[in-house]
Amino acid sequence: MTVRGIDHVGVTVPDLETATLFLGRALGAEVLYDTLRRDEGPRAGPELEQRLGAPEGTEQRAVRMLALPNGPGLELFEFRAPHQEPPALPTDFGWQHVALYVDDLDAAVTRAVEAGATPLAPPQPLPGPEEGPRNRFAYLRTPWGSTLELLTYPDPQPYEEGSARRRWRP
Repeated sequence: MTVRGIDHVGVTVPDLETATLFLGRALGAEVLYDTLRRDEGPRAGPELEQRLGAPEGTEQRAVRMLALPNGPGLELFEFRAPHQEPPALPTDFGWQHVALYVDDLDAAVTRAVEAGATPLAPPQPLPGPEEGPRNRFAYLRTPWGSTLELLTYPDPQPYEEGSARRRWRP
């Protein structure tokens, strides 16, 4: 068995169309296809709940696959459920953010902000084993509250001196 890489990241959003518009404007994402269109009616019931590990009463309203200009896809899910939690914070257990490598961090942050993201702080230098003169990152919140990291590391990183293994880079 060979793991080749991440195929896609699933993101639950409050409104599929609003999220699609934001991700297109902010990241250049394009619609590949809709697995479930709103006009097809919601999917619900015990089979869906079991397959997805969703609570009783969950309705899957819409599902869409987006393609980024380079890298894995983003699969958007719109659900309605009796109880929905706010997006995970970095301190919560489980997957807590998506990080995208960009060539021009300042331009990428500006584009994301213009599309509706909120920066948590200005771009920062990558720390310790990742540092380098131009190696930087920024955390932002999407309009629905998920955490998005944009980063770039064009310069060699200190960890590379003691390891033959390299982190994956687009």
